[in-house]
Amino acid sequence: MSKVSLEKFNDILRSELPSAAEVGIYLREIDEGKAALVLPYTEISLRPGGTIAGPFMMMLADVCMFAVVLSLLGEIKLAVTTSLNINFLRKPSECDLLAKGNIIKMGKRLAVVEVSIYSDKDLVAHATGTYSIPPQG
Repeated sequence: MSKVSLEKFNDILRSELPSAAEVGIYLREIDEGKAALVLPYTEISLRPGGTIAGPFMMMLADVCMFAVVLSLLGEIKLAVTTSLNINFLRKPSECDLLAKGNIIKMGKRLAVVEVSIYSDKDLVAHATGTYSIPPQG
């Protein structure tokens, strides 16, 4: 069971991650060590050539990683990204993107997370990242 609810994470998105909220990113599902987020398809996220711009997919991946970490630790605001690697695999369709994140390893100081981003049913990007966990207590 997740240590942060879907409603609470979406509140955090609106209040603490305004750039993600502004483009419409929202949490669809959350469970212990797993999260699924959506980036709605809008003109603001497009780049020349009519595809979703890489920075928007990177933001989606990073917010998804944050949700995965909070699902395990609860509401910890100072859990921050220390690395993010993304591979763009194919051009997304003109539709919403779905990011599915999973924990790979949770340590005392670092969390390693992976995210797969889908357009329709096609895998369009894959990201891995590391989050720094602040000292507890």
